[in-house]
Amino acid sequence: MSQTRAYAAHADDQPLAPFTFERRQPRSDDVAIEILYCGVCHSDLHFARNDWGMSRYPVVPGHEIVGRVTAVGDEVSQFRVGDLVGVGCMVDSCRHCQPCRDGVEQFCLNGFTMTYGSDDRQDGSLTQGGYSDRIVVSEHFVLRMPEGIDLASAAPILCAGITTYSPLRHYGVKAGHRIGVIGMGGLGHMGVKLAKALGAEVTVFTRTEAKVEEAKRHGADHVVVSGDPAQMEDVAETFDYMLDTVPVQHDLNPYLAALKYDGTHILVGLLDSIEPAIEGFNLVFKRRVLAGSLIGGVSETQELLDLCAEQGITCDVEMIDIQDINTAYERMQKGDVRYRFVIDMQSLKKDDAA
Repeated sequence: MSQTRAYAAHADDQPLAPFTFERRQPRSDDVAIEILYCGVCHSDLHFARNDWGMSRYPVVPGHEIVGRVTAVGDEVSQFRVGDLVGVGCMVDSCRHCQPCRDGVEQFCLNGFTMTYGSDDRQDGSLTQGGYSDRIVVSEHFVLRMPEGIDLASAAPILCAGITTYSPLRHYGVKAGHRIGVIGMGGLGHMGVKLAKALGAEVTVFTRTEAKVEEAKRHGADHVVVSGDPAQMEDVAETFDYMLDTVPVQHDLNPYLAALKYDGTHILVGLLDSIEPAIEGFNLVFKRRVLAGSLIGGVSETQELLDLCAEQGITCDVEMIDIQDINTAYERMQKGDVRYRFVIDMQSLKKDDAA
């Protein structure tokens, strides 16, 4: 076992604080990683505060991890000491059910093992995430950082990026398609960049005029202020897809009405019940589809990292020290980040000097 320094939530009403625990020694198929950067996802905040009623404490959040290999197990063939690698939202799955065989481990019929907050499939210990100085992960769930990619801004690609890329790829978004991206946050700004990379014509839907120029700077071809009925009427029945990144309850009906017949509205942000209710008319009379999507499989995530390196696609990040994580959570809850916090995990050493 190896001593690991981290920041953890110890209760739903307490701030994150320094924490030391033991990581396992690498198993035969494991890769040991020194963590260099870790993105801060809204899911981390939800989990720390037990918003979903499934948290067990203490919990070390963090599932957008970039680091350097420090050791490998005897059976590891794809990685060597010194390689730059990443770890996303999953660290294991059953590996034998149909979704796992299809390369969509996120839909494992037996449930994928989350990077933090899950029971390890072999020893039953609680998985702990990337707000720490090291992690040990099975080779299958380790991703290679392509040459030339900016490591810090690549961290959120492992969650925010793949969450938006996976449905674009699954539904075959390409040149000639018109897609609306609803929301201009951590997920939304990546959705714009990736849809453009696939050749689509992209329109951002935002609630405020303040985001119009911002959306265009990130590559949006058009921007619609969704609170303006006239603008919404102008785009009725014109889109092939809607990529809905909004994580809170909102009215889907106006966006469904903006889809063509056979159009697809894809939820990637909302996990709660849909309120207000969907009008059946908006689906039935145009054969529209309401769909959902969850992160992406391992091979698909590697494909995305390679695409981002090739085309110079990055996530817009604000770097922070781990000591500022509680302030970052407060700012994130207010929407005061453009567009993703990333922790420089070398900052953990500051606690030693304090």
